[in-house]
Amino acid sequence: MPRYYFHIKHEDTEIDQFGEELPDKHAAWNEATVTAGQILQSIDGKLAPGRDWRMEVMDELQNTLFVLHIRAAKPV
Repeated sequence: MPRYYFHIKHEDTEIDQFGEELPDKHAAWNEATVTAGQILQSIDGKLAPGRDWRMEVMDELQNTLFVLHIRAAKPV
């Protein structure tokens, strides 16, 4: 089964060293969206204007498959 990695960039960069074995890239997308929702809930008010939150889903060869990107900005 292929292994997928979920790297997070927010205040710091968190590189997923272990990844997760999943059947295919569709399962990786599902895992990314569920995990992103859980992580964003745990940020608990710490996402301030001018700060971004980003998850990059990579395959075993470190090719980027998906990017989830939340941008916090003040309207101009």
